[in-house]
Amino acid sequence: MTISQELSSWSSPSYIETSSAPSVGNKAPSCPQLVLPAVAEATFLTMRNAASQYPNINFMAISHSDKPSTDKWLEAIGGTGGASSASVSVLVDAEREIYAKWGLGVVPWSHVLSPGGLLGVWKIGKENGIWNRLTESGSRWQCSGHWAVDEEGVVRWGGPAARADEVIDIEAAIGALQKTDTR
Repeated sequence: MTISQELSSWSSPSYIETSSAPSVGNKAPSCPQLVLPAVAEATFLTMRNAASQYPNINFMAISHSDKPSTDKWLEAIGGTGGASSASVSVLVDAEREIYAKWGLGVVPWSHVLSPGGLLGVWKIGKENGIWNRLTESGSRWQCSGHWAVDEEGVVRWGGPAARADEVIDIEAAIGALQKTDTR
């Protein structure tokens, strides 16, 4: 990790045409690399904990960093899950093609640097001990999102993140999927 790598994460990524983000009730975008839907450390840890409690749900995270940087990050946070429990699948999308299909493009400065967002990031660090890591690849300007998609590929919950500090509401996501199980 070098200072130039960290500084480059503040550069706007190359333009990529994005689709509209899928809405609840719509069919999820299809991507050959993606079995189910599309995430930062607090969200990933939340998903990893939920994966061990809900092994029948496929939890997936998409990284816009390159594979070596993603692998190093996963090692630093303890991996994708335990050997005896379900884990989170991680897919590397450094070209951001999957992000584009899900309507996740480049965000404005207010998404990343708003006072509320910066306060939220500080609160995540203070309350959970999760502080910003240096960025080896990827961009701080890439929008993230969280979705819950049922077995038939229909979006049941979620959307693009409203701010950079947004962490998945895992209970709402799981609840939306459990509602579809009872139909």
